[in-house]
Amino acid sequence: MGPIFLIVILVIAVWLVVSCINVVPQAHAYVVERLGGYRTTWSVGLHFKTPFLDRVAKKVLLKEQVVDFAPQPVITKDNVTMRIDTVVFYQITDPKLYAYGVENPLMAIENLTATTLRNIIGDLELDETLTSRETINTKMRSSLDIATDPWGIKVNRVELKNIIPPAAIQDAMEKQMKAERERREAILIAEGEKKSTILIAEGKKQSAILDAEAEKEAKILRAEAEKMATIRQAEGQAEAILAVKKAEAEGIRFLKEAAPNDAILQLKSLEAFEKAADGKATKIIIPSEIQGIAGAVKSVAEVVKDE
Repeated sequence: MGPIFLIVILVIAVWLVVSCINVVPQAHAYVVERLGGYRTTWSVGLHFKTPFLDRVAKKVLLKEQVVDFAPQPVITKDNVTMRIDTVVFYQITDPKLYAYGVENPLMAIENLTATTLRNIIGDLELDETLTSRETINTKMRSSLDIATDPWGIKVNRVELKNIIPPAAIQDAMEKQMKAERERREAILIAEGEKKSTILIAEGKKQSAILDAEAEKEAKILRAEAEKMATIRQAEGQAEAILAVKKAEAEGIRFLKEAAPNDAILQLKSLEAFEKAADGKATKIIIPSEIQGIAGAVKSVAEVVKDE
């Protein structure tokens, strides 16, 4: 019996030693009591406790935690009952206060959240409630943070997850939103048609301007062409007249250089008279000089015939 008893004593001793060794993991804290009273708070690391005297009363998680509370009925300032559910982000900052400050901290936070929410929504009308989420969130976070500070809890953020008004109000809101969408759609369509009409008018205006400018350019080009044609024709006529005048001047100069006698001049006069007689005139006035020449020519012709 002696060796067995020693083995049992040794096993019990090893068990006591192992049970007195505690390792606190990251982001945790242990609240330790001695003989029922608070002794200390263990942080991360290896710790030893006194057998039979010390015990770990509470293990506290120090990370930020999220709790989603069920929808709570609230009444607005204009007596509209709606349901709002909230999400609270909190973190334990003092493990001792958290362990001894309040019984069931989560239930206390839920009740405090519901009470604070009713107080805030009671001062707002329906429209303000639907459009003031950020204001409500800020007020709730401030109020909850102050109230939970004695419990070793810090409220980091509060969010209104859903705001559920009565069914009749939801239908009215949906109809109003539908009417607003239709109104905006009609405005957009009207603005589009207006812009389209303006663009079409601008297009027609630009087209008319371009047509007028093209017609103006065409008229200018036609006038320039007619002007150039008239100038060319006048230049041609002037050149022809000049050529005739030059020919006449050359003829006169030639006659002067040839120094013709009276017989040649009279003969040229007869040739000119012959050309004039070839016309269709019914009367021809013959100068006296030409009549004398004609008689002389006839006499010469008769003498030649007689010979």
